[in-house]
Amino acid sequence: MLAAAQVPEINAMRIWVDADACPNPIKEILFRAAERTKIELTLVANKPLRTPPSAYINTIQVEAGFDVADDKIAKEIRAGDLVITADIPLAAAAIVKGGYVLDPRGERYTSDNIEARLSMRRFMDELRSSGVDTGGPPPFSQADRQAFARQLEQFLAQFAPKPPPGGA
Repeated sequence: MLAAAQVPEINAMRIWVDADACPNPIKEILFRAAERTKIELTLVANKPLRTPPSAYINTIQVEAGFDVADDKIAKEIRAGDLVITADIPLAAAAIVKGGYVLDPRGERYTSDNIEARLSMRRFMDELRSSGVDTGGPPPFSQADRQAFARQLEQFLAQFAPKPPPGGA
């Protein structure tokens, strides 16, 4: 039997959401996942958010400003946490801290692909600053929603803490 100090913390993983730009269908998927898995879900935004009543769902409202929500998440995450964001610099910061990252369209950012995403982001920023209209991302679709739900389920099956035998 493990001593009290050696007992692993159950459901220590947390899920952080860069919620200002996160589509509502993704938030709904995350609300259900937090309830089902009993993993703490925290949405960070610079405006008030409506969430269902739950012991597992929290919100943090930060001041308005460029990257304020991103900076809050980057400061708070720890190794093993999952971050939901489309923001590439925030994704990179999470990966450096040992976190996992999933974007709202279902793409998983990893140490293997984040540098390429950062390079592409810098390139697109350079194009925009020189006056080139690069357009924006395509509209969020049902296929994006399904891809996110599929990737989240795969991630949780692989990495979410398992309840102790006999349930709690």
